[in-house]
Formats: sequence, C-alpha cells, structure tokens
Amino acid sequence: MYYVYLFTLAVVLISFCKDRNKTYKALKISWKKFSVILPAFAIMLILVSIILYLIPDSMIVEFLGNNNKTAGTIIASLFGSITLMPGFIAYPLCGILLKKGVSYMVLAAFSTTLMMVGFVTFPIEKTYFGTKVTIMRNCISFLIALIVAVAVGAFYGELL
Repeated sequence: MYYVYLFTLAVVLISFCKDRNKTYKALKISWKKFSVILPAFAIMLILVSIILYLIPDSMIVEFLGNNNKTAGTIIASLFGSITLMPGFIAYPLCGILLKKGVSYMVLAAFSTTLMMVGFVTFPIEKTYFGTKVTIMRNCISFLIALIVAVAVGAFYGELL
C-alpha cells in the first residue's frame, strides 16, 4: 500500500513542477470533495465498527456462510439489496468482513447488490423510470450480482 502513496506523491510533485497553478487548483478541488465525503464516511465507519464490535465474529461467519456459502451468498445479497451504501463505505466494510472470515463469494454478492440493487431507492427510481423499468432493472441487477458472486467463487476456488 505504501507504493501507492509514494506513487501518488511522486505524480503530484511532477504535476506541481510542471504547472503549479493547475496542481494547486486540483488539490483545492479534491480537498473540497474529500471534506464533503469525510463526515458520511466517518459516521458509517463508526457505526459499522460499533455493530461489528457488538456482534461476535462467530455469528457473522455463521450467518454469512463459512460452512454454507450458498446460504451466505443469498443472505448477503438480500441484505445488500435492502441497504444502500456508496462504494467508499462498502469496500472498507467488505475488508473488515474478509478479515473476520467471510468468503470472497459472499462479499462479492454483498458489495455488488449493495451498489446495483436499490430497494431503498425504489420510490425515487419509480418516479423517474416507472414501476416496470425499476423492477426490471433491480431484478436484472440482482441476477448479475449473483453471477458475479459465482464467478468470484469459481475464481477463488470457493464453489467446492
């Protein structure tokens, strides 16, 4: 991970040497965007940390299928379909769950449905796209998420 930081620093320094004004403007814009995202990110990480602290690791692994990956994938995909989180919160959460022993296949189902399927956003989508298109989009997205989960499971040898 340190290589990414060093590479980023090197690129920023090169950009700074090439054009100080553009680099300064870009850093100002990125700081503004970061400061907008930071409160939501911090709150979600705190809430997720509290929940993960209160729920025992054995229960998380049991429900998300260390033994039964099919049931875990279905539970994770259903939970991911109901909740709504942006990627910058979902990915660290998946990293935490991975360290607790949840399989890649289950995490793929969870994170993919989390960002592609929107039960919570259904009323808004229905207003703009109509009920039929919204239901179709969510169903197709759910199937794609399951296909992605199976592909990830096959890639990591978790289907057996």
